[in-house]
Amino acid sequence: MTNNLESRFKFKEIEGKQHIYDTLRNKYILLTPEEWVRQNMLWSLINELKYPKSLIKLEGGLNYNKLQKRTDIVVFDRTGKPFLLVECKAQEVPIDQKVVEQASRYNLIHKAPYICVTNGVKTFCFHIDFENNKTTQLKQLPDF
Repeated sequence: MTNNLESRFKFKEIEGKQHIYDTLRNKYILLTPEEWVRQNMLWSLINELKYPKSLIKLEGGLNYNKLQKRTDIVVFDRTGKPFLLVECKAQEVPIDQKVVEQASRYNLIHKAPYICVTNGVKTFCFHIDFENNKTTQLKQLPDF
């Protein structure tokens, strides 16, 4: 995988497979196409948007319709409430209505006021107003 962001990451081959160092989980993770997108989004949240690392959770489990699911990234506000839910897909996966609906379903559990879906090429972010049952597409990720 070539990308000008590669210099921002540490890589290691483990048992013949490429891994990427995850600064939040403090370990090397198998480098899949989706993990590449997740690590790039994480880097942007921390280094460009200045989201505090201590308020970010990766691959958190949740139960939805009696099924065990995982959210890719959840950012919490300073009171511990979910602030932003991010769903990451591999670059070749188009960001379509199904992906937005998946993130929205996960957010029924978290109730974060912001959701984001990305494949690393296209990123869409939405503000969710639960009181008025209204969703607004944003031009960029929210400031923390």
